[in-house]
Amino acid sequence: MSALYKHALCLHPYFRDSHSGSLGLAIFPPVGLEYIAAALKGIVERVTFVDLRLPGPLREPAALQSFIAQNIDLLCISINWEYHFLEVCQLVNTLPRDVVTVVGGKQATDNVEAIFEACPNVDIVVRGEGEESIVEIAQGRTLKLIKGISYRSKDGVVHNPNRPLPEVDVYRFPDRNLRSQRYHMNIGGYALRGQEFDIILTSRGCPYNCKFCTFNLNPLGQKRNYSARSIDSVMEELRQVTAQIVLIADENFFVNPRRAKQICDRITAEGLQKSFIVQSRIEIYQHPDVLESAARAGIKVFLLGIESPQDRILEQFNKGFDTAKLREAFQTFRKYPFYYHGYFIYGNVGETEDEMLQIPTFARELGLDSITYQKLRIEKYSPLRELVESAPDYYIGDDTIVYSYKLGRKGLKKISRQITRRFYTPWQLLKITRKLVRLGVVNNKNFQWLVILFPFLMASALSRKIAKKAERSRWFVKLLPRRAES
Repeated sequence: MSALYKHALCLHPYFRDSHSGSLGLAIFPPVGLEYIAAALKGIVERVTFVDLRLPGPLREPAALQSFIAQNIDLLCISINWEYHFLEVCQLVNTLPRDVVTVVGGKQATDNVEAIFEACPNVDIVVRGEGEESIVEIAQGRTLKLIKGISYRSKDGVVHNPNRPLPEVDVYRFPDRNLRSQRYHMNIGGYALRGQEFDIILTSRGCPYNCKFCTFNLNPLGQKRNYSARSIDSVMEELRQVTAQIVLIADENFFVNPRRAKQICDRITAEGLQKSFIVQSRIEIYQHPDVLESAARAGIKVFLLGIESPQDRILEQFNKGFDTAKLREAFQTFRKYPFYYHGYFIYGNVGETEDEMLQIPTFARELGLDSITYQKLRIEKYSPLRELVESAPDYYIGDDTIVYSYKLGRKGLKKISRQITRRFYTPWQLLKITRKLVRLGVVNNKNFQWLVILFPFLMASALSRKIAKKAERSRWFVKLLPRRAES
């Protein structure tokens, strides 16, 4: 039986990452879209995968439009991130309209109606996990019978019921042969070719209920209950990964400590020589045998959600631990040769300037090697929205960030700079570099490249800062009253 669709294109529509042009890392393969591409193999005759962040001829809009018009009859686009949302919609609108266009991803799930309104040529939005839905679409099943999608009809947009989420072992893992090139660490737009980078998922979902989670409050989405792949499936994928550095992108790799230990022990037994980065909650400190297995397996970096040095903020977020528990956890963590990166949120309701500035001090006290600190955001279905809207001294900006009338945007920006200066001292930067090199996360070749590129990166950052100030000045001049012509 011949396939309904001959050639599907899976398109990652972002030309740059959220931190493009900064010193942020722009290295992550779009693994969610790669799962969609894997699901389509064998259903359509041919699958092509394009990531517009990577160099190539299809980054040119005219070339992309021509390629789609001449070759593609099913277009699958992932809109996962809030940044550059309008730019992505503008790109979608330039693509041929006679090609069946399916959009998915978190932002598409959260903004179904907005997608249809902003993108007239989008035919279908797949909500939530899309592997099963895209297969049924590609097989030509009647749209009204496909769960988990929204689509255009002559009577308007139709929202079908949510699709029950299966166990994750039914999904095919990504076929890395579809990639046009390998992924590497990329700092400020400069690729560090010494070490390849990749991502795997060994599970999906989370059993916790932090107040950041919005999936369970979206009427057109749903929270994914924790579901783990079989260890044999995980090992099969890992054997096919050629990258030296691998991010295990589970929301928490150690949800089931026994399972995590078994995976680590298998990695060690099979001699897979890789450096792993994992996301985790602090509770894993209660299982030192698992931490020992993790160290032997090559886990080098722990990404930990600390969130705040204030107990009342942690309770506000429903984190499930307090600062005393954090200190207890790090007494154990410091015994192991891991690199610890902590995430913090500042600008919370009721949080004073002095409390925000305790972040670098608390981070040092715990023994964190590096930190990321972000302003509190209120997404469309955030459980914290009611709290913010009921606080008379706070408002949600058009960028979804929470501001107080007292500090405003400038005040939060000033606090961010102070946190940076207080934590990232020259001595701390040296310690970070030495530890990453010692652990093998950054090799000597990449370290040498960083030294060479540093002045160029600083010059680039300075030029962007000047450009931003010039742009603000132009807007100010436009607001000035003009002198009447004589």
